[in-house]
Amino acid sequence: MTERSAVARHADSARVEPVLEFLSCRTPAAWIDAAIGQIDTLLLDHAALELRAAQQAQTLIARYGAAGRGSYSVDSDLRLSLLRKLSRLAREELRHYEQVIELLVARNIDYATISASRYARELHFEIRGTEPERLVDTLIVGAIIESRSCERFFSLLPSLEADEPRLAKFYGSLLRSEARHFEDYLGLARRAANADCGDRVSYFLALEAKLVCDPDSELRFHSGPPR
Repeated sequence: MTERSAVARHADSARVEPVLEFLSCRTPAAWIDAAIGQIDTLLLDHAALELRAAQQAQTLIARYGAAGRGSYSVDSDLRLSLLRKLSRLAREELRHYEQVIELLVARNIDYATISASRYARELHFEIRGTEPERLVDTLIVGAIIESRSCERFFSLLPSLEADEPRLAKFYGSLLRSEARHFEDYLGLARRAANADCGDRVSYFLALEAKLVCDPDSELRFHSGPPR
C-alpha cells in the first residue's frame, strides 16, 4: 500500500465511522463476493437507486416543504431546513446518477431498467400512515438507506482497488456525500418527531439488518447475498 492510499483509506474510515456505528450489521462477505462478479448488474441498479433517491427528496419537498399544501403542515423552521437539505441532496443524487451513466457508457453497458430488490419496498411498507408519524418514519428510512449505501461503497473498496481502480475511485468519492445525506435525514427525523424517535430507529434498523443478511433471489445493490 502506498503512503497516499494509506492516507486515503484512513480518511475513508473517518468519514464512514458514524455510519458504521449507526447500522446494526455490516454487509455479509457473501454479498461482496457476489457483487464483485456482477459489476454490470451492480451499476445498472446503482443508476436506478440514484434516480429514485433524487425523486424521493423532491417528493418530500413537494409534500412537506410548501406551506399550506397537503393535509399536514410542518413548522416554519423545520420546513426551511427540509427545503435546504433535501434540495441539495436531490441535486447531488442526480449528479451521481449522471456519473454512473458515464461509467456505463465507458464500460459499453447498455442502460436498461432492471427489477428492484425488496429492500426499499419492505422498509417503506412499515411507514405509518398518519402524520407526523409518516414524516418521521419516512425520514428514518431515508437515513437508513443512505447509511447502507455508504457502508456498501466502503465495503466494496478493498476488493475493487486492484482490478477496478476507476470504480473504486468513484465509490470512494461518494462516501462523504452519502454520510452527510444519512446525517441530514436522521437530523430531520429527530426534529420532526419533537421527541426521542430511538424506538422507531431501532425498529427499522432491525428490519434492515434482516433484509441485508437474509438470502435473496438475485443480486442488487441493497439485496441480501444471492442464493
